[in-house]
Amino acid sequence: MTWPNDTCPVHWISARRKLLSTLQALKDIFGGANVSTDASDLQAYGLDWTRFFEPNPLAIVFAENTDQLVALTKLARTEKIGLVPSGGRTGLSAGACATHGEIVVSFDKMNRVVGFNEAEANVTVEPGLVTAALQQFAEEQNLFYPVDFASSGASQIGGNIATNAGGIRVIRYGMTRAQILGLKVVTGSGEILDLNKGLLKNNTGYDLRHLFIGSEGTLGFITEATIQLQEPPLPSKVILLAISSMTDCLSILTTFRSRVALSAFEFFSDLALGHVIDHSELQRPFEIGSPFYVLIECDDTKDESYLSAFEACVANGWVTDGIVASSGQQAQELWQYRERISESITPRTPYKNDIAVTVSQVPAFLSDIDQLVQARYPEFEIVWFGHIGDGNVHLNILKPEDWETDRFKSECETVSEELLGLVEKFGGSISAEHGVGLLKKNHLGFSRTEPEIAALRAIKRVFDPDGVMNPGKLI
Repeated sequence: MTWPNDTCPVHWISARRKLLSTLQALKDIFGGANVSTDASDLQAYGLDWTRFFEPNPLAIVFAENTDQLVALTKLARTEKIGLVPSGGRTGLSAGACATHGEIVVSFDKMNRVVGFNEAEANVTVEPGLVTAALQQFAEEQNLFYPVDFASSGASQIGGNIATNAGGIRVIRYGMTRAQILGLKVVTGSGEILDLNKGLLKNNTGYDLRHLFIGSEGTLGFITEATIQLQEPPLPSKVILLAISSMTDCLSILTTFRSRVALSAFEFFSDLALGHVIDHSELQRPFEIGSPFYVLIECDDTKDESYLSAFEACVANGWVTDGIVASSGQQAQELWQYRERISESITPRTPYKNDIAVTVSQVPAFLSDIDQLVQARYPEFEIVWFGHIGDGNVHLNILKPEDWETDRFKSECETVSEELLGLVEKFGGSISAEHGVGLLKKNHLGFSRTEPEIAALRAIKRVFDPDGVMNPGKLI
């Protein structure tokens, strides 16, 4: 008889008994129906949208309440088992991947709206609530939840908070952080903290709520969030512009911002548009293509100031053509050109660079990156898109069909050292909105100093002394 991994029978039997004991303990905490070791569940819940890692979770548990998470955390500390929080798994940095026998904690069943405060226009929700469901709830109250992105129909609020999600309206409303009034969390030490309790004003020392926003599940579980909703925006205009140069984006942004209230200012290349066209029923928006496009959403004012902004851009030679949506349906169609880029390139296993600089630096930054890309990536297909209005651009390198994934990832990481060197030169971020996860943690030094990283590690030790929360991610 051959024993697994060439271990002796005694060791194998001991490991098997420990596994069965752990699974029974999970069933005692969550109930048998909420614990899965099914191969399809291990595969599905062990990965996010990243495709560079193999899932290898011990089990999937489906949490239903805070007490279960407290019990689980204490079990994990005793058994020295890692815990990976799992939301909609739409992340792009492997922050929700379980690769070393961790327990994946799904929040699919913790998806309720807990309470609505009409007087203060805020709502308290569980972490598994889908982003689009929160948007819909806000609309039903004649209010507005502004955080939005292409994956809003699948992503969950807990994941949005854990990664401080951005999206298309940051230019006007800020990141997810700006919407969070309070958090209830279970730390890695098994303690329940109720942070800020929905207060607008609270100057009583360190605001611990903000440590958990963007922490990528490395400090604890988010179990409830109190979220500020906004007044509904004015009717909007959506405009698609054809432009010949990436570096003209700032001039176009400045021109429109001086005349109208912007909600979104997005950018994508013709190559990105081509992938969307190939993977959808959409038609090309212009008879004559252009190297790049800008998509703008702004308030629809009676004086039609957006038209004067458009005319000024044409007169200066920054814009070669444009479409102003004449209906809500056409506006949605224009947005699809931007929002469907990620799904259209996913089959090509893109290596994603989610980078940012201050908005005023965008033209020089794009110019330097474009030169580097042309020199270093001649054999690769490069897809550009991003949120130029807030300084965030996405550079996606598509895997050649005849390349192995490992070879492709290795080559991208080598060249990325030069690209991220440019990010460091401009004082920018190696991860503007996707998070660090597994994929980018070795590059954190391009954006954070050694003293900063040491402070991050010290903070983690306070909340997660045994290192059970999302081990190996971020730092």
